[in-house]
Order: sequence, then C-alpha cells, then structure tokens
Amino acid sequence: MTDLTELTLAEARAGLRAKTFSATELAQAHVTAVERARALNAYVLETPEKALEMAKAADERLARGEGRALEGIPLGIKDLFCTEGVETTAGSNILKGFKPPYESTVTRNLWNDGAVMLGKLNLDEFAMGSSNETSAFGPVVSPWRRQGTNAGAASGGNIEGTQLVPGGSSGGSAAAVAARLCLGATATDTGGSIRQPAAFTGTVGVKPTYGRCSRWGIVAFASSLDQAGPIARTVEDAAILLRSMAGPDPRDTTNAEIPVPHFESAIHRGVKGLTIGIPKEYRLEGVPAEIEALWSQGVDWLQAAGARIVEVSLPHTRYALPAYYIVAPAEASSNLARYDGVRYGQRVPGRDVVELYENTRGAGFGREVKRRVMIGTYVLSAGYYDAYYVRAQKIRTLIKRDFEEVYASGIDAILTPATPSAAFGIGEKGSSDPVEMYLNDVFTVTVNMAGLPGIAVPAGLDSQGLPLALQLIGRPFDEETLFAAGRVIEDAAGRMRLPDRWWEAAA
Repeated sequence: MTDLTELTLAEARAGLRAKTFSATELAQAHVTAVERARALNAYVLETPEKALEMAKAADERLARGEGRALEGIPLGIKDLFCTEGVETTAGSNILKGFKPPYESTVTRNLWNDGAVMLGKLNLDEFAMGSSNETSAFGPVVSPWRRQGTNAGAASGGNIEGTQLVPGGSSGGSAAAVAARLCLGATATDTGGSIRQPAAFTGTVGVKPTYGRCSRWGIVAFASSLDQAGPIARTVEDAAILLRSMAGPDPRDTTNAEIPVPHFESAIHRGVKGLTIGIPKEYRLEGVPAEIEALWSQGVDWLQAAGARIVEVSLPHTRYALPAYYIVAPAEASSNLARYDGVRYGQRVPGRDVVELYENTRGAGFGREVKRRVMIGTYVLSAGYYDAYYVRAQKIRTLIKRDFEEVYASGIDAILTPATPSAAFGIGEKGSSDPVEMYLNDVFTVTVNMAGLPGIAVPAGLDSQGLPLALQLIGRPFDEETLFAAGRVIEDAAGRMRLPDRWWEAAA
C-alpha cells in the first residue's frame, strides 16, 4: 500500500471517499509517524487513542454515506487552542495540567466536519517568538537540513549538523505538516506566526482577515492582532481547511458575521485580468540577493499567467515593526494578567496573595514572555501611555490607510517576500539581542496591523537547499483571490518536495 502519510489532504479525502483505505488506517499511519518523529519535538501531547476512536467513528459515517468535509482527516492542533478535556498549555509552565472544560470554536468546527485529532503541537510560549525556541517544552527542530550536512538536504548525508528552527510561533504546526506527521494543522498569526514558519518549512500558511475565524477558546496573546488559520502542504489543502475553520460565532464579538465562501473553488480562477501591486518599501537594505531574485521570479510567474504588475507605495511600512512591538506587548501584558495561580494552572505559594502572584509568574513565565509583559506594562504606564501606546495606534491607523488607498486604486493583491531569509540554526539569533529575532517579522507584521489576509506559498530553495516563500496580501475578506494567485505561484514553482525522514534514524 502507498505510504498514506505522503498524501496531500485533498488526495487523502478522495481516497477515503473512494474507500481505497479507511480512516482508521490513515490515522494509524500518522500515529506511527508521530511516534517515530519525537526527535523533532513537534508534538507536546500525543492523543493516539482519541485519534483512533475518532477515526473509527468516521469510518462508520463513511460506510453509511454520511461523510463530511474533513471526514477521517488527521490533523495536529496548535496547543493554543483549547480542547475539551485535553491538556492545553500554550507552551508555558504556568498552564501545565490545565484541561479546559470547553472546546475552541475553530477546533469544534473541525470536529463537526469529521476531522481527527492526533495531538497538540508545540509553539513559542503564549505564541511569543519567531523560532519556536521559547517553548517551555523545548525547541521544535525543523525537518529540513542545510544542503550537504544532513539527510534532509538535497545531496543527502548523515543526521549530524546544525539543527534549524521551523519558525514561530506556530513552529510545531509547520514542522508537523512538513514532516508528514499530520495532513494539516491549526495555527495562529499575531505578527507572522503562520506565514513565517510556513515559509521556513516549505508549507502553505494562511493568515485570514481579522474576524474570519473565531478567537473564542484560543489562548490570547494580543487580542486585536491574533487570528487563527491553517498550515497545509498545498494551497488546495489550505483552502479546504480554512473553509471548515472559519465562520460566524456569537461568542466572539470581533468575529465577522458573513458567509464563508467555497475557498476550494477559487484555486482554479487564475490571475488573468488581476492587478498585482509590488510595494517599493519592501525592498530593504541587507536582504539577500536570492530573496530579491525570488520576488522578481514571482512577478514573472504572475505576469505570465495574465496578471498586470504595478509598483505601489505603502509609505508607513517603515514604522510597522516598532509600532507592532508596542501594541502587541501592551495587549499581552493585559491578557496575561489573568495567570495568577489562583484559578487554574501552576501555583507557587507565598506568604500573601501578592507574593503568590509574584512567585507563580516568576516560575511559570519564560524569559521572552516576561520581557514582553514588562515592555507592555511600561508603555501602558502613566507618563508613557500617550508617548508610546497612543502614538503606535496612530501609526497603525496610517498603515491601514496605506493599504486602503492602494486597493482603492484598483490593486487586487500585493506580492512581497515572506521572510528576509531562509531558516536559521537553533541558537543562532536572539540569544543576546532580541531585536535581531524580532526583525524576522519585517515582511509580515503590516498584515496584522491592518487586519488583512495573507498567504505564504513555497516558491523555491536557497543556495543551501532550504525553502523560501512568497507572500500575497489581499483585500479584507478576499482570501479567494489569494488562493487563486497562490495556486499560480505553486504551479509555476512546482510543489515543494518533502525533506528526507532523517529523524526516524534518531528515534
């Protein structure tokens, strides 16, 4: 039988409907793959019994001809999504042992469509990070390897050499999809945490419009920026997943009460007649020549497919990163104030309630979370609120206005690089200067600040054989155009090959 973990989500769905294999067989193949890939540290909690139980129920429905949109499809769930009765930690010591008595809206939508849960995926603590190195469970290791050093490289080799980050914060999600440990994964994006890890791992990542997916039941980082989305192996797979994840939810007041399009049908539209904008402000000094070359190649691909290419200006882009790192920490400091050791999660006793709070947070939060909480508390404090937070919100309004003016001029989507480089080694960045790590979000944060949809699509390999991606930014609630244009790039570049399974030798 064909290795079922090599299938795309769309291929697996077709095979299940044709009864070529069963949901139980599909789930078991992925359960085994997860067990053999523990060296990657992608999963913080495996749920094999639950997966097989859900797969058995899917088989029964398929036998009755009652199969739903994701019937029998095994998925990984980022451990930021609350799962009823299943431990949810947000990658933090402070939430170890917390088993929510409720299900997040996004995961409930997936289960209602017949999906199967393989387990909870690793992430940067409270989604604060760009490399998945801040997790209380340790870093996720990318399944990719630099060429000539490891078995994941194009030239082969042994399993020695530099271990690479998968990106963050959704590094576990991206690594699991790239390593064939699930057919798709949930993820969240606050400043690039879906698109950046997707770019690093040769997968497709979609950050939907703010409000497209409910945030109810997702552990909050920065409430005005956070948005759930899928990471998948292909543009088609991402479209299938997003349709199930999205939808109105009265429990989330920021959720848009609008119908969810049939995203899957949009991938066949093409880009003929569309106008694609190229923002001149994204041509940054110090960006590697191969990133610039890939961007130019993307322009050529879209133009060859019938799109019109126009240079555009987003003048306030230069302020996006510093403004983001004021707004996001400010919201984080407010959201994380609820973790006090009283109601749930870790508790470290003290002589009084103040010391209880101090001891619990001191032991429960990691360094990066403490850093961002301190920054956020500072910019919200008396005397600094107007100087920093209010000014950052004004910049945010100007960034949003830049995009509105560009789209009002007739632009249908914007093409940019997804990241300023390919994946880097674990421990190579940010250990002494956190700003160096923050710069990884330079191409992605504007999308969150403006509440727009974005997609990262694999488009090639760098000189070391590592994945590179292009980013498309769309109009509000026009993910369909992104799927259409993304598919054109995917077809032109060729589907990203999968890394060799060097990690199984280390199991």
